[in-house]
Amino acid sequence: MTLEKNLFKVFIDFDGTITRQDIGENMFLKFGDAAEANRIVQRWINEEINSVESWIQLCGTIKYLDHELFDDFLSRIEIDEYFNPLRKFCLQNSIDMYVLSDGLDFYIDKFLSLHSIDGLKVYSNKLGFSDDGRMLPKFPYTDGECKRCANCKRNHIINHSADSDFTVYIGDGYSDTCPAQFADFIFAKNSLLRFCETNRISYYPFNDLGDVIKKLDELISKKKLKKRHQAVLKRKDIYQLG
Repeated sequence: MTLEKNLFKVFIDFDGTITRQDIGENMFLKFGDAAEANRIVQRWINEEINSVESWIQLCGTIKYLDHELFDDFLSRIEIDEYFNPLRKFCLQNSIDMYVLSDGLDFYIDKFLSLHSIDGLKVYSNKLGFSDDGRMLPKFPYTDGECKRCANCKRNHIINHSADSDFTVYIGDGYSDTCPAQFADFIFAKNSLLRFCETNRISYYPFNDLGDVIKKLDELISKKKLKKRHQAVLKRKDIYQLG
């Protein structure tokens, strides 16, 4: 008897994973103070400031966002050509997919709409604008115990999976290093790949989401699968915290 396919849950990053370029990073380099934006990002990477603080400071580098110019900028961002096939694969195999982003809904929603993608379950930070055009970020998914990320991706994995599920995480960046540790199967590239290698965490490398589809197809066809032991222990610790 083959494994029931609906026991899989897929959690996927947005910037640099669904998109080819990091929209959140590039928008501040283009529309804000590039030198200051780079300094803020480096301070975040060095853990001198947390993600909430970095977003507030980054938004402060853009005094006024020209929405027409921004839409033109967004139209030049490439989507991974295999994202829609991956989504179709998940739908056909009764696999729930969740998009987890430490970015901003403002550009995520615009990008998805631009590519006629709807119906996705997306969890991200929010962005509003003041009367004088200033960017006002909001953070509905922070975690009181973990200050590292503005949108706690780990919590979304915990909240949207059960003990019977095999959890899959797909990502590429620094904000993916925490949630990936709670997943049974990790697909990694760039910073996340280097993190997994440094910390001896098992993962599957990928260049594009087509690689993910091929490996997922293999996994759901196997008669027996084992959960990643360290991920099980980490999830258990969170469950005990309530």
